[in-house]
Amino acid sequence: MTAPTDTPAPPAAPDHVVGDQSAIFALLEDPATHGITDKVVRIDTHGAAVFLAGPFAYKVKRAVFFPFMDFSTPEKRRAACHAEVAISGAGAPGLYLGVVPIVRTPNGLALGGAGEVVEHAVKMRRFDTGLTLDKVAERGEFSPDLAKALAATVLEAHAAAPVCRGFDTAGRLGAYLDDNTREFAARADLFPPAEAAALAQSSQQALARITPLLQARSAAGFVRRCHGDMHLRNIVLLDGRPVLFDAIEFNDDIATCDLLYDLAFLLMDLWQRKLPAEANAILNRYLWASADEQIDGLEALPFFLSLRAGIRAKVEAAGLTHLAAERKAEGERRVRAAFAQALAFLDPGRAEPRTLPLPDGRTLPEAGPGRPSLWAVGGLSGSGKSTWAARMAPALGRAPGAVILRSDIERKRLAGTAETQKLPPDAYTPEATKEVYARLRTLAARVLVTGHSVIVDAVHARPDERDAIGEVARQAGADFHGWWLEAPEGELIRRVEARSGDASDADAAVVRRQLAYDLGDISWTRAPSLSTAPSAAPPSGPTP
Repeated sequence: MTAPTDTPAPPAAPDHVVGDQSAIFALLEDPATHGITDKVVRIDTHGAAVFLAGPFAYKVKRAVFFPFMDFSTPEKRRAACHAEVAISGAGAPGLYLGVVPIVRTPNGLALGGAGEVVEHAVKMRRFDTGLTLDKVAERGEFSPDLAKALAATVLEAHAAAPVCRGFDTAGRLGAYLDDNTREFAARADLFPPAEAAALAQSSQQALARITPLLQARSAAGFVRRCHGDMHLRNIVLLDGRPVLFDAIEFNDDIATCDLLYDLAFLLMDLWQRKLPAEANAILNRYLWASADEQIDGLEALPFFLSLRAGIRAKVEAAGLTHLAAERKAEGERRVRAAFAQALAFLDPGRAEPRTLPLPDGRTLPEAGPGRPSLWAVGGLSGSGKSTWAARMAPALGRAPGAVILRSDIERKRLAGTAETQKLPPDAYTPEATKEVYARLRTLAARVLVTGHSVIVDAVHARPDERDAIGEVARQAGADFHGWWLEAPEGELIRRVEARSGDASDADAAVVRRQLAYDLGDISWTRAPSLSTAPSAAPPSGPTP
C-alpha cells in the first residue's frame, strides 16, 4: 500500500470527514461478508463505525480529521487499530482479537485475505451491548456493589498506568480549552455566544489558578498514561466484572493526564446522567484507597469536570451528522445539556438546586456555592451514621458532593489492612483511637482547603473529640454542623449483626460496651436514627 501524505486536506464538511468510506461500510454491513444470515448491527460514533456480526465485532476508524484526533489517512487509521489492540487489549484480555485488513480483489472488497489493502478493522469478541454501563445505568441497575467494583477497577488501571513525570498538564489542558472555544464559536446554534464566552473566561481563570498544583502533581507522579476516555459506554460487565475498553489509542498526549482528570470523565458522565450518589461513592472509594496527596487534587476537580463536559458537548456536536433524523433532536438535547453542565461545574449558581437530607428526616435547601462546610456525625455503632453520610454527601457542596471520612476506613488504613479485614483488639486501644481521630481531623482540614465540603463519620463519644472536630471547621473558616444519632439498644444490635462486607468491626458486644460510656454533655443536634424516627415527629434540635 502506498504511504499517503501525513498532511490532510482541510475538512470539507462540518462533521470533519475527509474521505469516503461508504463502500467499506457497506461491505461490513452485509451479512454475507460474515457468512451469517442475521442482520449486522451498526453503531456509529464521531470517530468510528462498529459492525456487530455473529460472535464478532469489527471497528473501522472513520476518515476524519480533528485537531485532537487525526484519522485522515489509511496509514494513520491502520496504526490506530494496532495501537487500540495493544493498549485496550492489555486491560481486557480476550476481548480484542487483532487487526483485520480490508482488501480489494478482482471480485471487489473483502474482509481479510489476499489483495490490495485499503483499510483496517479492529476485530473484537462480541459482547452483549446491554451490559455496557450506560445501558446498566439506564435500566436503574447501577448498584452500590457495582460502584464499589468500578472504583476498584479504576484504581487497578491507574496503579498499572506508566508514570509521566514533568508532563505539561496545564499546557495540554489549555490547548483543549482553545479548541473548545473555536468549536463552540463555529456552532452558535448549539452554543450561545455569550455563554460560550463566559465558559471560556471562567475556564481560563480556573486553569491559571490551579497551574502550580498541576505542576506539583506531575512532579509527584500523579500524571500517567491513562485510559483517557473513561465514560460509561466504554466500560462493560464481563463475567460480572466491570472492564475498561476502547481507551484513547490515537494520541499519547491526550491519554497522558492527571489521574483525577481521567477519573473526572467517569464522574461527569454519572453526574450528567443524574446518578449523583454513584458518582460520589466512586470518588470517595477512590480517595479511600489512594495516597493522601490525592485529596489536594480536589482543588482541580471542578475544572476537570467542566472541561470533560465541554469536550463531550463538542464531540457529540460533531457526531450529530451521523445520527438518523429521528435521533437528531435528542442528540442536540444531549449536546446542550453537556454544555450547560460545563458551565455549572465552574459556577454552581447555574446548577439545579439541591436539598440536603438531614439526619432527623427533614430536608433543607442547599446553602449555595458559598464556603465549604464540615458536617460531623456521631453516635454509637449501628446508629445509622454511615447510611446518612452516604445519603447526604451527593447533595453537599461542589460536585460530585462531599468527601466522606469514616473512622472505620481510616483505622484499617492505619493498620495497613483491607477494608473488610477484622482487626485485633490492640487496634482499638485508647491510643489507637486517638490516632484515628487525629487523622480524621488532619484529612478534614486538607479537604476544606480545596474548597470541598466534608462529612466526618465517627462515634465521637468523648466531648473533647466533638470539640476538636468543630475546631477544624472554625480554623478553616468553614460552616460546622454536628449531629448525634440515636437508636434503641435492640435496633443498634440488630443493625451491627446484619452488616456484611463493611469496614466496621462492631458487634453486639461492642454496642453494649458503648452503651455504658459517659458521653458527657452533647451540644450537637440530637436526632433519632431515620428508620426509628416517627414520620410525624417534630424536628429535634435547632436547624443548622
